[in-house]
Amino acid sequence: MRNYSLVLLAALFILGCAKSKISSSGSKTSSSQGRRAEVLFLGHTSKHHDSGKYAPWLSVKLFKSGINMTYTVDLSDISTENLKKYDGLIIYANHDSLPPAQESAMKAFVEGGKGLIPLHSASGCFRNSSWYIKTIGGQFASHKTGSFKNTVLKPDHPIMQGITDFETWDETYVHKNLNPDKTVIGERVEGDVHEPYTWVRNEGKGRVFYTAYGHEDSTWTNKGFLDLVRNGVLWAVGDNVKEEIAALKLPDVDIYQSDTIAHYTKRHVVPKMQESLSPSESNKLTQVPADFEIQLFAAEPDITNPIAMAWDERGRLWVVESVDYPNTFKETDGAANDRIKICEDTNGDGKADKFTVFADKLNIPTSMVFSNGGIIVSMAPDFVFMKDTNGDDVADVREVIITGWGKNDTHAGPSNLQYGFDNKIWGVLGYSGFKGTINDKRMSFSQGVYHFKPDGKEFAYLGSSSNNTWGLGVTEDNNVFLSTANNTHSAFYSMPGQYMQRTIGDDDAAAVLSVQKIDGHYDAHSLTPNLRQVDVVGGFTSAAGHHFYTARSFPKEYWNRIAFVSEPTIRLVHKAILEPDGAGFKEKDGWNFMASSDEWFGPVQAETGPDGAVWIADWYNFIIQHNVFVPAQSPAEFIMPFKEQPHGPGNAFSSPMRDLNHGRIYRVIYKNGKKTPPMKLSKEDLPGLVAALENDNMFWRMTAQRLLVESKKLSVVPDLYKIINNPKVDEIGLNSPAVHALWTLHGLGVLDGSNVEALQVVNKALTHPAAGVRKAAASVLPKNEQSFEILQKSMKDANLNTRLSVFVALIELPSSEKVGEAVYEAALDEQNAKDPWLSKALLAAAISHEKGFLAASQKQSPKSKFTEQVTTALYKEVYPLGRRNTLQFPPDVSGKEITIRASVTKAKDKVLQGFIAGQGGKDGGYALYIQDGKLVMAVKQHGMVSQAVTTGPLPDKFDVVASLTKAGEITIAIDGKEAAKGKAHMLFATPLSNTVRTGEDMEGEDKIGSYEGKFGFVGNFQKASLELNRPSEGNSAATETEKSTQTNAAKSSNATVIELKVEKEIMQYDKKLITAKAGQKVVINLENPDGMQHNLLIIKPGTLQKVGQAADEMLRDPKAAEKQYVPKIAEVLYSTKLVNSGETVTLEFTVPNEPGDYPYVCTFPGHWRGMNGILRVVK
Repeated sequence: MRNYSLVLLAALFILGCAKSKISSSGSKTSSSQGRRAEVLFLGHTSKHHDSGKYAPWLSVKLFKSGINMTYTVDLSDISTENLKKYDGLIIYANHDSLPPAQESAMKAFVEGGKGLIPLHSASGCFRNSSWYIKTIGGQFASHKTGSFKNTVLKPDHPIMQGITDFETWDETYVHKNLNPDKTVIGERVEGDVHEPYTWVRNEGKGRVFYTAYGHEDSTWTNKGFLDLVRNGVLWAVGDNVKEEIAALKLPDVDIYQSDTIAHYTKRHVVPKMQESLSPSESNKLTQVPADFEIQLFAAEPDITNPIAMAWDERGRLWVVESVDYPNTFKETDGAANDRIKICEDTNGDGKADKFTVFADKLNIPTSMVFSNGGIIVSMAPDFVFMKDTNGDDVADVREVIITGWGKNDTHAGPSNLQYGFDNKIWGVLGYSGFKGTINDKRMSFSQGVYHFKPDGKEFAYLGSSSNNTWGLGVTEDNNVFLSTANNTHSAFYSMPGQYMQRTIGDDDAAAVLSVQKIDGHYDAHSLTPNLRQVDVVGGFTSAAGHHFYTARSFPKEYWNRIAFVSEPTIRLVHKAILEPDGAGFKEKDGWNFMASSDEWFGPVQAETGPDGAVWIADWYNFIIQHNVFVPAQSPAEFIMPFKEQPHGPGNAFSSPMRDLNHGRIYRVIYKNGKKTPPMKLSKEDLPGLVAALENDNMFWRMTAQRLLVESKKLSVVPDLYKIINNPKVDEIGLNSPAVHALWTLHGLGVLDGSNVEALQVVNKALTHPAAGVRKAAASVLPKNEQSFEILQKSMKDANLNTRLSVFVALIELPSSEKVGEAVYEAALDEQNAKDPWLSKALLAAAISHEKGFLAASQKQSPKSKFTEQVTTALYKEVYPLGRRNTLQFPPDVSGKEITIRASVTKAKDKVLQGFIAGQGGKDGGYALYIQDGKLVMAVKQHGMVSQAVTTGPLPDKFDVVASLTKAGEITIAIDGKEAAKGKAHMLFATPLSNTVRTGEDMEGEDKIGSYEGKFGFVGNFQKASLELNRPSEGNSAATETEKSTQTNAAKSSNATVIELKVEKEIMQYDKKLITAKAGQKVVINLENPDGMQHNLLIIKPGTLQKVGQAADEMLRDPKAAEKQYVPKIAEVLYSTKLVNSGETVTLEFTVPNEPGDYPYVCTFPGHWRGMNGILRVVK
């Protein structure tokens, strides 16, 4: 009996190991259990023979048959070492020349027994290689075009099984240099001409399959063609590989009969719910890069619904489980069922075997970060600090440190809490927003990025994003990136938004933002035959995470360069390749790191773990989608196998089919990577922490930095100096230990300016060979006058990203004439002026050191267009204001004249009244509003309110200019004529606490006037702006603005105003029909209270489909967002910019003279089919 038990135990151990190590790549050491095949697709960057468009379609077809496809446009990937990973090579491109090294590698690959699959234009490639032309069997000579049938010559050949005489429109290739040693299995017949069109041949031990089909969409969406290529690939890779695919026994859970689908960009009906799979079976339908392997760490029932994960200083995985997401609220349901669980591998087999509930009875926690012996958890409406005090790994302390996070939409709240280089906690937020009090300061903000000290102090909202945000990543040299759910899967955060709110006029209209969209492509590359997305179809509509590969176990191409962006609605983890672009960055399409055709696979987080592997949190749920679907935009039958979508309290549709029983954590390892021994760190082991600062994995370095800062032990400072003074750089030019050591010094308080030796070390670091070290040194210097003497030499740093950090550091120094003069000199440098990030930083630095900059500009010194623009901007600030919004960061009004201007229109059958615009609060402020039929400009100073109030009746339409001038005079001008005067004490002497708001005031003691509540505006205003002027410029603000007002009044006095609003969450305008007279002047005010961006186009009658198709085609343009997603075609008559959440924009135009139905439409990705209406033009 004992022997039987040992045998059973051994068998279970072997089975467990087999289950925890699941390969989905074509390993040559695969067992009799089988494997997927691996093929490499060589394309090019040209849009002629658009390989980037067609390769993803082919990959779906091949994947169904057990073939993983990897895409490249880089000829250097045709190397002996790289080709070892693959069973076949597909070529569809227009590469003219084949270098000798690539020819040699390809020759060895094919003749050694692998498959070569040249398609269409591949017969025109590599004209310099006679071996290649002979091997593929012929060469392109010429072509015309036309529709023709595929004539099957060898119906018994394995490739032709199931292939019919399909017809398609294509180029009619004619070949030359035909190799007689080939078997033609299909031809194109044109009269008496029988052109070989599809053939096979052997080359050494390898097989070659060629077809001349494949010019454009009509062929690539033809089922016959896709079947032909699929069969050709399976034949070319060889019988042994086919047998290995068969031995894998791929699970057949296809709910679409996808072999009948040939158009993968169209929506298809979801007939039923796919059944769930075990982890091992799911992984058979999941692809990772060749030479990588998926290993299971934990799964149900041990964990369920993993929404976030993190690791402690012992390397243990902590998982946030949320079964309450998205619609179970403790506030309404009285339920709190979520948990935070510690998952440990106690026997070293790579799989968790011990699970401890650290905290339960939670309600929709979304992320956590380790701090001061515990964790900080984001759990709207609160951030909660939790800590175990008695060593049993169960939280005894639960303390709310911040409250006020919005919970109205559970997938738009706070997330991604991380410990930053600056020793603060960083996080992101969606459009549920924040409204509350932090450290006795009232704050309100929406989607974007923020940071704060671990105790909740020094909270700062850093920058706003364009839509719902659930991704944050930091590189080893401290560059910060975000991803947003909808259509911005990569954005670069460069500097605080308050430094970028000012502009330099029209030339700055398209300037970069604090959080700048940089993604270089629209498409995401799904392996599912149907895209079950609500919007941004085919792109990123649920992007989550932006963690970089920051260890050294993977190949060098990953190091500090590739970010992992999860996209759970289409079942993949994207590889975003980040490359320098001036002082900032640009993103390139790296295709997928992990992708699946299992319709339950739902990656929500991908992050480099303590072992150097990338860990994946798999939500594993057939239902990932959150929002209620709009029939006109996203018919439910194309997304779910049901139509009922009751609206839940979390602003998500409710369904009993949302799964609560599954969840997996995977580790994706590089098979040839070095093994990392387990580690543990302790705050008490200072030598161990110092040593960990030099670990090659950023997780351990950052953890050591955090623990050293928390220890407050200054005895480690000499050791930190040694690390910083080490001039070495690694293979990619980094010295990451020195970066962490500098920030550790900062966190320990050593860099407050009092420690001379520490400053000398930082000074020396500014000349370090590693740009990242120089960047860190610039950032950690104390914010005092002495630091400028150290920083000045770095203002011309050769690395523009480091130079950006130097400029940002200058912004934060005390105002100084010396700094201002140096900033002026830097602004003369064309390289700085032309770089969008550097120029923004210099403008902000000029504002901070205005006196010195202006003094330099007035001397007989050189001038440039940029210095002139900055000088003008210093004297006059202009902030465009929407119908109802806020400026996120309050402008500094001290010592400046204030002018508010707007064009006001009375609403039909309503009393004109309410708050137009203002700034400040209980301690001082100003506001323009209409009350009791009178226009009021109020100025609150020193506890008293001064006013200018009109006396006569107000017109139904008028332009207003309200000003506070240098003498303290308050004036109101209506249509260019003075209508009221008043007298305030003076201009404001100090900045105002609360920011600018329009359309409604704040409540309570922070409101400016004597009215009830927020006093929301009733009526309409447009062209609103705030101007702040330096009075030393001569003319007062009132005089200048009266002149321009007269012009504006003449322009718009006869315009008809139409109010148009975006309906929240349903991608619709609130009106489907609006009417206007031919030739009439019209103003449309478009208000966007929705969580995502929208625009408005007025187009010619009958052109909705054409404009919509142009909008779809535009999505492959990396600059489509810069172009506001407005196609540049004659059918588009008028358009707005992209309107952010909470914004209102004005579109003013003259209605066409020809009566008819003119569609209006939103062309944000995926919206045009449902988000449209009619402008009916009548005589």
